Amino acid sequence: MGTRIAVEAAVVGAGPVGGALACRLAAAGVATAVIDRAPLPPMEHPAFDGRAYAIAAGSRPLLEAGGVWEKLPFPASPILGIRVTDGRLGRPASPLRLGFDASEAPFGWMVEARSLRMALNARFAELEALSVFAPAEARVERGPEGALLVLADGREIAARLVVAAEGRTSPLARAARIPFTRFSYGQIGIVTAIAHERPHGNIALEHFLPAGPFAQLPMSATEEAEHVSAIVWTEGARLGEALFALDDARFGWEIARRLGGHLGGLRPLGRRFRYPLGAAYAHRYVDVRLALAGDAAHGIHPIAGQGLNLGFRDAIALAGLVEEAVAAGGDPGAEALLRRYQRQRRGDNLLMLAATDGLERLFSNDIPPLRLARDLGIAAVDRLPPLKRLFIRQATGRAA
Repeated sequence: MGTRIAVEAAVVGAGPVGGALACRLAAAGVATAVIDRAPLPPMEHPAFDGRAYAIAAGSRPLLEAGGVWEKLPFPASPILGIRVTDGRLGRPASPLRLGFDASEAPFGWMVEARSLRMALNARFAELEALSVFAPAEARVERGPEGALLVLADGREIAARLVVAAEGRTSPLARAARIPFTRFSYGQIGIVTAIAHERPHGNIALEHFLPAGPFAQLPMSATEEAEHVSAIVWTEGARLGEALFALDDARFGWEIARRLGGHLGGLRPLGRRFRYPLGAAYAHRYVDVRLALAGDAAHGIHPIAGQGLNLGFRDAIALAGLVEEAVAAGGDPGAEALLRRYQRQRRGDNLLMLAATDGLERLFSNDIPPLRLARDLGIAAVDRLPPLKRLFIRQATGRAA
């Protein structure tokens, strides 16, 4: 016969969003369980592999509150400036461009994926209010009075709230029969890193090309190189697959064609990853004793680098509601609380989906009238400080 534990919240999915949420709740004294189908140690990569996250300024407090930020084993690289340009492959970028410079605090930080994974795992081991089950898969039964998660080995977790944070194909969302709208962009995103000759000055570049955006994001030095940047590169699916398969020399040359020469000579660093690009949104975020968070609820185009940060904002909102309810002796899985969570997050996420979809359709083409309109728009925003401040607040997740 298995054992049973009782918790306030059971988070299914130990990735960045689910893991950060579980750490914050447990750090606040809320009895929490986190369950993941994969074992945690293999999630750590002992060598730099090229993947990184852009953590917006508004997301860092979540990681700090959970005690995760201080556990990062490798330094995060602050983003102190952002440059937005429009161009065509093989031709000079438009002279009309948009620039943002951090006047007080960084816009965000670039954090290696392995660094965040290692920090989450280290924090999981420390938190007394957190029970970790990995690798484990659970059968979830939900009802008006609570939820029961039954593991394959017979152990049981009684919870008042279940959080689905398992990614875009969430089994919990599917079991709850939550409808989704999904569509594909017919593109792939290539994620990798480069070593380059000149320092990046902590400046991020978003260069819009007809095939899609090409971003260079400043990272901290690694054992392999002094000057390092992450690359997030969008291409049509067919050409993207061909580019992804190139040898290192040709792959680096293709990156240089798009990046330009401002960083000097460059070479690919670490591994390459590719992902099909699409968007998705859940028609509702909640069900009986269930809340969706992160990619389980929504997915957007990476054109603004906001996908993970939207998930972190979900976690911030949900954690605040759960902590408040538990402190007051209330029910963290109550229907009214879940409705509040949905009201707080679904509109914001839909707005960002619409914005990123509109940007992708506006910039990922070479139609002359649209090129002229967007270049004039870039120049206009650059000359209007109030509008620039609005863009910065949205990008960083900071309050107005």
